[in-house]
This record gives sequence, C-alpha cells and structure tokens, in this order.
Amino acid sequence: MEEKLIVSASPHIRAKTTTTNIMLDVIIGLLPAAIASVIIFGFRALMIIADTVLVAVLAEYVSRKVMKRENTVFDLSAVVTGLLLAMNLPVGINPIFAAFGSVVAIVVVKQMFGGIGNNFVNPALAARIILLSSFPSSMTTWAKPFYYKEGAVDAVTTATPLAMNANGQTTPLKDLFLGTTGGCLGETCAVALIVGGLYLIIRRVISPVIPLTYIATVAVMSLIFGQDILFQLLSGGLMLGAFFMATDYTTSPINTKGKVVYAIGCGVFTFLIRNFANLPEGVSFSILLMNILVPLIERATNPRPFGEKESKNA
Repeated sequence: MEEKLIVSASPHIRAKTTTTNIMLDVIIGLLPAAIASVIIFGFRALMIIADTVLVAVLAEYVSRKVMKRENTVFDLSAVVTGLLLAMNLPVGINPIFAAFGSVVAIVVVKQMFGGIGNNFVNPALAARIILLSSFPSSMTTWAKPFYYKEGAVDAVTTATPLAMNANGQTTPLKDLFLGTTGGCLGETCAVALIVGGLYLIIRRVISPVIPLTYIATVAVMSLIFGQDILFQLLSGGLMLGAFFMATDYTTSPINTKGKVVYAIGCGVFTFLIRNFANLPEGVSFSILLMNILVPLIERATNPRPFGEKESKNA
C-alpha cells in the first residue's frame, strides 16, 4: 500500500469558496444600487462611497497592525462594510462624519470584538445608528433626486416616502421602483436592490429564507393593519436590509428554523417602528435588535443531534 494515511483534525473536506470570494460577490451584488445612487444623486454620492470604503480599509489595516494580529485587509470584508455604510447614508452628509462612521464600524464594532466572524451586531448598521444619534440633522437631511441637474450649488432637500406617508402624502410606485425619491444612497432604487439580491441568491452567497421571510412578514403586517403593501415593501431600507444586512453570516442564525424566527422578528419590529414609533423607518433598529437576540434564537431552535435523549433536568 503506497498511499499514506494522513491523520488530521477536521474539516477533512474543504470547499473552494473563500471569504474573499464571498465578499467579492457581495460587492458585485451592491454595485447596481451604488451605480443607481450616483445616477440619482450625482458625483457626490461616488465621493461618499469612496470615503467610507477607503477609510474602512485603512482603519482595518491600522487596527490590525496596532493589535498585532494577522492583517485581513485583503479579504475585502472592510470594503463591504464601508460600502454598506455608504448605502445607509444621505448624500449630503459631511464626509468627515462618514469617515468617522467607518472607523466606528471597523475598529469599535468589528476589531475590538476579535475581527471578522466575532462581531455580534452588523458593523455598518451599528455605525449608522451611532451617526444618527451623534449627528441627527446631517443624517436626516435628504437630497432631492437629480438636484445636480438644476445647477444648484447645494442639494435641494426633500422628504423620504415614509416621512411623506406619515404626513398623508403619497409617492408613486414608479418612483419607488426606480429610486427617484429622497433617502439614503442605497435604499431608494428597489429594482437595483432586487437585482443585486437575486444575484446573491443565485450565487448561493445568501439563503432566500431570511430576505423572503422578512419581506413577507412586513407584507402580512401591512395587510393586517390595512396599509399599502407595495408601498411598505418598496419604501425605506427594507430591500437593502433584507438582502444585504439581515443576511450577514456572523450576526444571523445558522439553521433554517432560526432564520425564519429571526426574519419574522425583523419584519414585525420594522413594521411596528415605522407605523407606531416616533421614527419613520425601523429597519436598522430592527435588525440590530434581532442580531442581539441571535444566540437565544439559536439555542431555542438548534436541532437535537440524532440519537440524543432529552435531559430530564431540562
């Protein structure tokens, strides 16, 4: 027998997929929304995206050096965090504030908890909420779509569809589909987000369980409370959150039953905050809240190993 028996620790079978491959797919999935944001909000949108991405990469590199850890800057996870943060910011935000958000996301939320795979909440969403609390005026001032074509020096402001809805004003569904409304860079164009989300599902980067359950829950809640279902689904950050942030590997459940419970929670809290709280949007807060509850959800929904008997003391 010429072949040697090699004894080693598991895993014995390895997939060819790497963290870099997955992150690259997420970047590709976000490209339609990023391109749409530049078309809708102009060159300044590209500047904000470049700002958050470059600062996120730099923050990861420096923090890993300072902490004397192996540098993970080339796995592209910092690029994804910076890009996701940009998608959650208004185009008129001060670039210094946006850069601060990238530092918070990478250094505080990600690296201080051990780096990729160890953060307990989504870094980009945590940074967005910190920016919202620290700079509320900048984070809630929305530019009018295509303002730059009017030759204005500064952005002409407008309201988001959810804020307009709260005041009894309606937004045409066509505008919601195409993104010609006020809002964060990456949340306005539903078509771009759906295309990007489908790409991730087809590439098997994400499971359809979380986004479909999340979206379906908001639809059911809208039906129960007599709200316009399509408006609730296409407005705000629901599509961005459902496809790109609620599906984060580290901060979402592993097993299918847990994913369903987690996504239902996201959907319920999103609808309740939108319609009954003092905020017009609830996606960020809902996902972060459910991120925190993921360990409990997994403990409650974790399948019992085959042949294991239930403990009498349980």
